[in-house]
Amino acid sequence: MLFTITMNRNQDFQRLYRCGAFCSLGSALIYAMPNQLSCNRLGITAGKKVGHAVARNRAKRIIREAYRAAEPALPIGLDVVIVARSGLPAENATVLIQAMAKRGVRHLKGVSDGSVPCQSAPKRNRSPRKKLSTASGEKGTA
Repeated sequence: MLFTITMNRNQDFQRLYRCGAFCSLGSALIYAMPNQLSCNRLGITAGKKVGHAVARNRAKRIIREAYRAAEPALPIGLDVVIVARSGLPAENATVLIQAMAKRGVRHLKGVSDGSVPCQSAPKRNRSPRKKLSTASGEKGTA
């Protein structure tokens, strides 16, 4: 791939799932977020819901080919994760290639220029757990 390196650290994937802007391509999801690099970073996931190992590998090959076809039109400086959905291995590859060329490229350009905002990290509720007390004030024994 021309301007792309692979992303393989779990914390990078988790950061994109939490804070990245996402878009549906029908049989796949795209999560994207600007990075401060002179290249794009691509991560591909296909969970067990997609199917057995052969189906997951087919889904990843289809995603890789769709990204490769759309790469010349993509802006540089993005982290991108593409997640396969369960119907992807049964589809023809041209369906995802066309969706990536239309909706995917438009979404990634929007993320790059700032017109599609990324999600802010959700605030966690860090309230302390309340201790359960019994009527007599002692800890209950069973």
